[in-house]
Amino acid sequence: MTDPIKPPVAEQRPHSYTRHGVTIQDPYFWLKDQDYPEVNDADVLDYVKAENAYFEARMKPRAALVETIFQEMKGRIKEDDSSVPQKDGDWLYWLAYQTGAQYPVHYRRPVAGGADEVLFDEPREAEGKEYFRLGILEVSPDGRLMAYGADDNGSERYTLRIREIATGRELETISTQVNGDVAWAADSKSLVYTEVNEQWRAYKALHHVLGADPKTDTVLYEEQDIGFQVGIDETQDRQWIVLATGDNQTSEVRLLPASNPLAEPLLIAPRKVKREYSVDSAHGKLWILTNDDHVNFRLAEVDPEDPGNWKTVIAGSDRVYLTGFAAFAKHLVISERVDGLDQVVLRTYDGRESRVPFSEASYSAGLSSNPEYDPDVYRLSYSSMVTPRTTYEYDPATGGLTTLKVQEIPSGYDPGQYETERLMVTARDGAKVPVSVVYKKGFRKDGTGKLFLYAYGAYGYAIPPSFSTGRLSLLDRGYAFAIAHIRGGDDLGYNWYLQGKAEARWNTFHDFADVAKGLIAADFTRAGNIAINGGSAGGELMGVVANTDPDLWGAVVADVPFVDVLNTMLDDSLPLTPGEWPEWGNPITDKKAFELIRSYSPYDNVAAKAYPPLLITGGLNDPRVTYWEPAKWAARLRATKTDKNVLLLKTNMGAGHGGKSGRFDSLREDAETYAFVLWQLGDAE
Repeated sequence: MTDPIKPPVAEQRPHSYTRHGVTIQDPYFWLKDQDYPEVNDADVLDYVKAENAYFEARMKPRAALVETIFQEMKGRIKEDDSSVPQKDGDWLYWLAYQTGAQYPVHYRRPVAGGADEVLFDEPREAEGKEYFRLGILEVSPDGRLMAYGADDNGSERYTLRIREIATGRELETISTQVNGDVAWAADSKSLVYTEVNEQWRAYKALHHVLGADPKTDTVLYEEQDIGFQVGIDETQDRQWIVLATGDNQTSEVRLLPASNPLAEPLLIAPRKVKREYSVDSAHGKLWILTNDDHVNFRLAEVDPEDPGNWKTVIAGSDRVYLTGFAAFAKHLVISERVDGLDQVVLRTYDGRESRVPFSEASYSAGLSSNPEYDPDVYRLSYSSMVTPRTTYEYDPATGGLTTLKVQEIPSGYDPGQYETERLMVTARDGAKVPVSVVYKKGFRKDGTGKLFLYAYGAYGYAIPPSFSTGRLSLLDRGYAFAIAHIRGGDDLGYNWYLQGKAEARWNTFHDFADVAKGLIAADFTRAGNIAINGGSAGGELMGVVANTDPDLWGAVVADVPFVDVLNTMLDDSLPLTPGEWPEWGNPITDKKAFELIRSYSPYDNVAAKAYPPLLITGGLNDPRVTYWEPAKWAARLRATKTDKNVLLLKTNMGAGHGGKSGRFDSLREDAETYAFVLWQLGDAE
């Protein structure tokens, strides 16, 4: 059947540059608006809008399928859902969705009894806005005031305001350039926050006294390294405000007394390249998690009077990967990963340990919200590929788990109808790559099945084998769903991450293709019956394997894909670029890094050959992966590829990196993805 709809064709305009003796041709350079972050260039907007129109036209015949899948997904969401109230001091806090609402309402009520109070009504605040995201919500220690930050365009620049809770009265606007958390001083009269610069880098921490002119706010710390970002936190005992700065491989922490944020900051240890550490406080001591002498981290204690003298409490281990911890009054609660599986360990301050029991062979588990310093029980979250999200309370006195809430699926869900497996696939260099697979009982492993394969593979971020209600729309149509735990994530320890970053980056791409081939060999599927999906750095992965192994894939979905890697890493004026060099390499100064990135950068490796069907998404206001990366990639693919397979580009004109913000709008985008996959794999017209 001939295509009655003609895709837009982006003009090619000569543009080239030379680095390290190599000349790079970039005919779609013009798609980057030179006034970015303002995007007003008429030619750029015309092209992006034309691609959106083409997307709508091609998806229109699938509108009924999108609606069907959307309604399925929506039917699995309890619309009037609420979280389990959590105690913090004199108050219980929770959030709740009303039927039909895109966003939740945040509530509290006195522990001693009394009426519910509305803290923040997101549906009301979001009314009339195409995009809305609440990024900051911190109640003052005296419970009287609330600092909140909201973003209404997806640029992740939050406006920080102070509101009086009892009256709802807005007291002041502090800044429109905030990103990250804030921390209140102990007396509730001031707070600490961070601001971003034009390059969207959180580069300084400021102290604001309530009622003062924000222009007079005291700069507590300003980071001079253009690759480092500044973040704010507080210790579990709330004695210290944590002022942390770092990039993707190096960290440096200062502490400010919560009772006096203007005091001289306590530097724990000066930055040392490739040393990471984090700090918490309990019983007058500091507790430090660091990779200084073992790749899988150790836990140390230190006297604040002698912050450089770190004494090991838990030594590093080749098998046990320490991923995080919190210092509570009675226990150090330690998050571990052993053989790729999450563990939660409670350690008393005299050294006795207990492990929280989890029964499934593969799952995702960890500490949930535990704001208090001295709780009697600990809140945990848990799920698996077949077990819905569950909130537990763990009582260390009895060793028992109490179920507080299980994710409710109104349309019905029987876990007994589904099966999950954890496989180990051998990659081409001999590495054993874990794969989590789920499917509905009756799925036949005869090589004819359809498979949806997902991965990320960067920044040491592990994709947990957790539950998804949306995924059921594929499973119930006979698909298997798999997560490839490839190198670049830290699924099997920190070294698993190091084996997929920078100069080892090709391992990530090879692992993914080898997992697909391994699943074919295991008769889950066959070449051409595999739909693949990844976003951001995972979108880079999609671009690379579309270039290297196009025959394996029946459909490729690349969300906000980081595909113009070489150009972005060569432009230190772009948001985040300097901070990304430890992850990808610096092609400006390092010829080897330049050649490595050039060898895989998806945009630079588009070739005149057949490609699988592609759905590409972007966000006009995205500060992480700028809109022109997916746009340039789509334009070059259209002009170069030799096949007649569908290629769609959808750019959210009023959103950023995470796509649309409302829970139902987000679901509809997921439904579009699944409809595209079903269409391209022959399961829909």
